[in-house]
Amino acid sequence: MDRRQFAKAAAASLATAPLLVAAQERPVEGKHYVTVSPRQPTRDVRQVEVLEFFAYGCSHCHAFEPAIDAWQKKLPSDVLFRRIPVAFREGAFVLHQKLFFAIETLGLVEQLHRKVFMELHGERQRLEKPEEIADFAAKHGVDRTRLLDTLNSFAVATRAKQASALAAGYKIDGTPSIGVDGRWLTAGSMAGTNERSLAVAEYLVGLARKSA
Repeated sequence: MDRRQFAKAAAASLATAPLLVAAQERPVEGKHYVTVSPRQPTRDVRQVEVLEFFAYGCSHCHAFEPAIDAWQKKLPSDVLFRRIPVAFREGAFVLHQKLFFAIETLGLVEQLHRKVFMELHGERQRLEKPEEIADFAAKHGVDRTRLLDTLNSFAVATRAKQASALAAGYKIDGTPSIGVDGRWLTAGSMAGTNERSLAVAEYLVGLARKSA
């Protein structure tokens, strides 16, 4: 399946996913999602927070990106969506974690986020060394020195540590996973498919709103 066909299929799944949950079964705690204990902090108590835990090296996250990106862009203003890169071990995982935060800090998520996935999974480039990341940046019209300086900054290192602490708090053991409001976690392994986990997340957002 080429990228255009995948995008159409992902969009179709996204459009029907909430209806599937409504038609087949209401999400069940312990089956389609779990409660996070202890409850994790959120950035803004006035908003319902939705977190996508992902890793650039994860092929499932790559496949899921078009669907979750389309979904998050339609979320209402009282829902805060954040991407949280997960580093399951040292090395490339940590470098990729910092790469995302450098891209986000520079306001380049729309321009580069999906291209990182394509570089790794489509072009089969490993991006395991700073010079490889610099070459990637230059290829896409981004100043290589500016990106590397940001990647190696104290601010990005701090955000990476915070992301790892949040992933540990949510007890993330696989990606992609979706956390909702510091209280619940769902994933394709629980919901049935990654696309269907979006429907479960919508349900959990509704629960959070009711209890606000």
